[in-house]
Amino acid sequence: MIRILLLIIISISSAACSTGLFSVHKIDIQQGNALDDEAIAKIHPGMTREAVVELLGNPVLQPILNKNRWEYVYYLKKPDVPAERKKLIVYFEDDRVKSLKR
Repeated sequence: MIRILLLIIISISSAACSTGLFSVHKIDIQQGNALDDEAIAKIHPGMTREAVVELLGNPVLQPILNKNRWEYVYYLKKPDVPAERKKLIVYFEDDRVKSLKR
């Protein structure tokens, strides 16, 4: 009788571990600027740098040797799901948007 009870407890415990009852809490890891497709669609040639910052925030990367290029990078890793990565490069000419590259 004790063996049967012990087997039942072990099987319930192992099933609980696989369903997350006793699993470790995993958090989302988000880095960079959230690149919203609607905000990116609003960026057009001729926009000022300030207007781009209002839509997307400050860029993650501003290369020192090329002041006319801003890079926006976004990374989101949720537990048990492949990571989501997005990248947007904004090129400027005379402090106005020249082009975009995804």
